[in-house]
Amino acid sequence: MKPVWSVEERVKGLRIIEDDLSGEDIQALVAFHLAAMQVHSPACKVHAMPVARLRQADVTFWSAWVGDAIAGMGAMKHLGDGHGELKSMRVAPEWLGQGVGQAMLLHLLDVARARGYARVSLETGRTDAFAPAVALYRKHGFTACPAFGDYVVDRFSQCMTLALT
Repeated sequence: MKPVWSVEERVKGLRIIEDDLSGEDIQALVAFHLAAMQVHSPACKVHAMPVARLRQADVTFWSAWVGDAIAGMGAMKHLGDGHGELKSMRVAPEWLGQGVGQAMLLHLLDVARARGYARVSLETGRTDAFAPAVALYRKHGFTACPAFGDYVVDRFSQCMTLALT
């Protein structure tokens, strides 16, 4: 599914860059994300990655900026066999509802297509705190799927996937 609008039309001045996670602002957003996951999920269901894991070779990480302000982040984990996993999708609180999450999702899907992935999947929560993210994924064609990798689908966790071919 290709975007029907450009990033510039939706979020004026937004730029998405591949990021090495060395900056204080991005490290703070990763820490915020990890803390929020701890609040909204049982500890055994928190699959968010810390900075050290996001820097490993099987993960590519991007940050979204408006001027000097961090607006969001997202990552893609290579699973092999034409399959990628969305990780660490988060919009900074002051940018919620302004299209940053959608812009990041569309960017990640473009990257997945450029890599030749046939499918992109994700794991997310089932509680109300995750409802906006789930709605965004569904809007862009993601559907429920069986657990993949080491995930277990249960009352706290769900997996979703999108075929790209």
